Amino acid sequence: MLRKLILISPILFSSATCAWAANVGELSAGDVLGPAAVAPLEKPQPPARLIVDAPLAGPLRKGAVFIQYRAENLRIEPVFGPEALKVTPRIGHLHIIVDNNPWHWADTSGEPVILVGLPAGKHKVTLILADPTHKPLDSKTVEFIVPEHTATMH
Repeated sequence: MLRKLILISPILFSSATCAWAANVGELSAGDVLGPAAVAPLEKPQPPARLIVDAPLAGPLRKGAVFIQYRAENLRIEPVFGPEALKVTPRIGHLHIIVDNNPWHWADTSGEPVILVGLPAGKHKVTLILADPTHKPLDSKTVEFIVPEHTATMH
């Protein structure tokens, strides 16, 4: 009985895998990837949206702030100016403000925001999703406390 089960299991698995592969093979590239990014859109794009997580706890305990985010309906790209508004799908970048300072910086990396050197205490970081002309599209603010920590040499 055990021998039969051992022989039947791989046969059933390979049959199920082949059936799944046959279904995937019947899908077009557009079915899997969505509309081609090089073709004009047939309907308006949904609004751009920013999703921001709280800083990662592990690095925060050591005094480093790692803020992960993602943009929906917008690709983060280092392209600016009014002509870039014509690009579809939509492109843009982030503006980052720390502790309500009067200055900010633009980020086009698409990578998590990393801050080091903040003193221990309460802080606030605002991420603003902006179009290529720097017009704000969405924003999120995260508040956190940098705990007392010992400085480490990097």
